Amino acid sequence: MSTPASSSSTAGTEVEHVDVLVVGAGLSGIGAACQVRAGHPGRTVAVLESRDVSGGTWDLFRYPGVRSDSDMFTFGYRWRPWPSDTALADGALILDYLRTVAQERGVDKLIRYRYRVTSAAWSSETARWTVGIEHDGAELTMTCDFLWGCTGYYDYEEGHRPAFPGEESFTGQVVHPQFWPEDLDHAGKDVVVIGSGATAVTLVPSMAETAAHVTMLQRTPTYILPQPDRDPLAVALRRVPEKVRYPIVRWANVLKLVGNYQLSQRFPDQAKKLVRRFTEPQLPEGTSYDEHFQPPYNPWDQRLCVVPNSDLFKALRAGTASVVTDTIETFTPTGIRTTSGRELDADVVVTATGLKLKLFGGIDVTVDGVPFVPSETMSYKGLMLSGVPNFAFTVGYTNASWTLKADLVGEYVVRLLAHMDRHGLRTVVAVRDDSVGERPFMDLASGYVQRALAGLPRQGDRAPWMLKQNYLVDLRAIRRGAIDDGVLSFG
Repeated sequence: MSTPASSSSTAGTEVEHVDVLVVGAGLSGIGAACQVRAGHPGRTVAVLESRDVSGGTWDLFRYPGVRSDSDMFTFGYRWRPWPSDTALADGALILDYLRTVAQERGVDKLIRYRYRVTSAAWSSETARWTVGIEHDGAELTMTCDFLWGCTGYYDYEEGHRPAFPGEESFTGQVVHPQFWPEDLDHAGKDVVVIGSGATAVTLVPSMAETAAHVTMLQRTPTYILPQPDRDPLAVALRRVPEKVRYPIVRWANVLKLVGNYQLSQRFPDQAKKLVRRFTEPQLPEGTSYDEHFQPPYNPWDQRLCVVPNSDLFKALRAGTASVVTDTIETFTPTGIRTTSGRELDADVVVTATGLKLKLFGGIDVTVDGVPFVPSETMSYKGLMLSGVPNFAFTVGYTNASWTLKADLVGEYVVRLLAHMDRHGLRTVVAVRDDSVGERPFMDLASGYVQRALAGLPRQGDRAPWMLKQNYLVDLRAIRRGAIDDGVLSFG
């Protein structure tokens, strides 16, 4: 059990202190708290969550059909097996898994809801973070020795929502998936979903089950692959004990993810042909693959989408859904007119136009009174930042399951804290080498990444300032690499 949090008095006001403060109670935050409790049971830990409930993304997004687009054997925690052979799980199953894990490990009792972190100030004099918090209209302060940002990289308060010409004339309903109305009834209605990413390809078949018709209106196609919703290997090994079965299935999926990405990077033409071979036979007769499913970029330049049991293609073949590749000229009172002059009738328009990035939840950070500017820092192993002491952050992979990276970050922080304990150290900071060249923090060409790159930290042109986005390589660099590597400075 963690020892009780301590407190100190500042100007007559008692300030609570914890050893490790985790910001965010989603997949990353729950995993972080679990790993710290397991590795350092004597340390005090608190998890601050700005919303009323845990689960992060998996509670926030409530649009029809919301699900993972990564296999659950790598999306589940390495140290807590995913409990079924379902490969692509829906949001409710994932949320139940996260909350079950939190309860099993006692982390649910560490979470404080409606605690919005607004500021974090590091003091080298005290070797502590002072954290400003808003809670139910009151302003609170906590201090901690180590701060861990597990807020993901989405802006939970605002999605990417471009303005469309003539939108004010539309007499139907316009919704964004991030803020799905609980009372929206699309049964028997014409629906247009604007977008072609993971959210759009999830929404279209789900809404098509009851809508009169659903049109996916895309400006640019996305690579889409059908995938069974149950893992064939997991099904075949169902009678094998879980402690044997889970590592086998997990590693099979890890190798498949890494192999597909490396194939796409090194042999993009072959990767294109492979995607086409699986996708084109799924299309209705007369539907052009080149027009609607062949992007102008290489596979994994943007995130590739998967659809369970070909549900999108089944809806297309059934005629309950269709794809239009065009741009929007204007909204009309009854729908959308495309640039080519096509009229799309709509009672409901869903703007699956993407997300906004907000690193570290938009917290106002200072280090010894100097404002923290993300773009002026460099990420160390994709989990710490140059010049920011006693701080780690969790941002998962963009080309594989988020949790693969989140687990590695957790393991590293546990090792780092153990190293500091053994040597009687209180502070750690990554010191940037000025000879290291800069590269973008993320290498995806996706719009939501490109729109935010200027305000993100940089990564370097070599290790440990650069990560390969390759789990097998990162195992050596993060899980097994030396803590005292000459880049980190301890005090």
